[in-house]
Amino acid sequence: MPGFTWERKHINSGIVKKKLSQMSDLERHNKIRTEERPYQCSQCDISFTQMSHIEKHNMIHIGEKPHQCSQCDKSFTQMSYFKMHNRIHTGEKPHQCRQCNKSFTRKSDLKSHARVHTGERPYQCSHCDKSFTHKSFLKSHIMIHTGERPYQCSQCDKSFIHMSNLKKHTKVHTGERPYQCSQCHKSFTQMNNLKTHNRIHTGEKSYQCSHCDKSFTHKSDLKSHSMVHTGERPYQCSQCDKFFIHMSNLKKHTQVHTGERPYQCSQCHKSFTQMSNLKKHNRIHTVEKPYQCSHCDKSFTTMSHLNSHTRIHTGERPYQCSYCDKSFTQKTHLNVHTRIHMEETLYQCSLCDKSFIQMSVVKRHNKIHTGEKLYQCSHCDKSFTYMSSLKKT
Repeated sequence: MPGFTWERKHINSGIVKKKLSQMSDLERHNKIRTEERPYQCSQCDISFTQMSHIEKHNMIHIGEKPHQCSQCDKSFTQMSYFKMHNRIHTGEKPHQCRQCNKSFTRKSDLKSHARVHTGERPYQCSHCDKSFTHKSFLKSHIMIHTGERPYQCSQCDKSFIHMSNLKKHTKVHTGERPYQCSQCHKSFTQMNNLKTHNRIHTGEKSYQCSHCDKSFTHKSDLKSHSMVHTGERPYQCSQCDKFFIHMSNLKKHTQVHTGERPYQCSQCHKSFTQMSNLKKHNRIHTVEKPYQCSHCDKSFTTMSHLNSHTRIHTGERPYQCSYCDKSFTQKTHLNVHTRIHMEETLYQCSLCDKSFIQMSVVKRHNKIHTGEKLYQCSHCDKSFTYMSSLKKT
C-alpha cells in the first residue's frame, strides 16, 4: 500500500495533524481517539485497542516469560519490562528531575516524583477526604474501607492487601533471609531492612524531628516520636480503654486479654505467642550455642543475644528513648523503659497488690506465692526459684 498523509482539522479542539505511513496506523490512532477497545481478554475483564497487546497480556495468565535476565534468575513477559529491569544491574537512570536532580529508571517514576514538588494529589478517595499522588496508593487505601485482602497465604490463614506483603510474609514460613550484614552477620528478609540496619553501624540518623532537635535512624521511629509532641495514640484496645502508638503494641496487649499462646514446646510444654520465640527457646533443651563472641569466649543461642552481648565490648547503645536522652543496648530494655514515661502498668499480681511492667516479671514474682522451684542443681538436691540463683551456685 502506498504511503499517504492523513490530516484532520477540528475547529473547536484545535488542529490535530498526523502523518501516518499505513492504514493500520490510522485505524489504531482512531481507536485511541475514540477510546475503542475491541479486544477483550477471555480470562479477565481487561480490553485492548490492539490484538498484539492482548497477546502480550495473555502471557500473564499462561505464565509465559520468554525474556530472561542473564545476571539474575528473573524473567519477563515483555522485552520492554526486561529492558527496564536491566537498569537495576547497570545503574542506568535516564529520567532526571529538573528541580532536585534526582534521577529514575522509569519515566512514570519521574512523573510521580514531580508531584512531591508540585503538591499535586490527583487521586481522591470516595470514602474519605484523603488524596494520593499515585493511583496504586489510592487502590491500596480503598481496601482499608472495603476490608478487601486479596492475597492469601497458602500455609496459614493470613491475607494481605499487597502481593509484596504476602511475599515478605512467606519468608516467615520458609525462614529465608537472603540479605546479610557484612559487619555483624545479621540477616534480613528484605534489602531495605538491611539498609536500615546498616545505619546502626554508620551512626546515620537521617530523620529529623520538626518539633525538637532529635534525629532518628528509622522513619518509623520519627513517626512514633512525633506522637509524643502531638499526643496521638491511634490504636485502641476494643476490650479496655487503653490506646497505643503502634499497632504491634496493641496486638501484643490484646494477648493479655485472650491469653493466646499458640506455639508450644514439645519438651517442657511452655507456650509462646510467636514461633520465633519458640525456636529460640528450643535451644535451651538442645544446648546449641552457634553464635560465638569474637571479643571473648562466650557463645549464645541466638544472634540477637550475641549482638546484645557485643555491645558490652563496644559500648554501643543504638536504642534511644524518644521521651528523654537515655539509650539502651537492647530494644526490649527501651520498650520497658518507655512504659515509665507512659505510666503504663499492664500486669498485676492476682495474689497481692503489686503490679509490674512486664508479664515475665509477674510470673517470676508469682513463684514467691506458690513456692515453685523449677531449677534443680545437678550435683545436689537443692532447687531454686530462679535460674540466676542456680547459676550462682
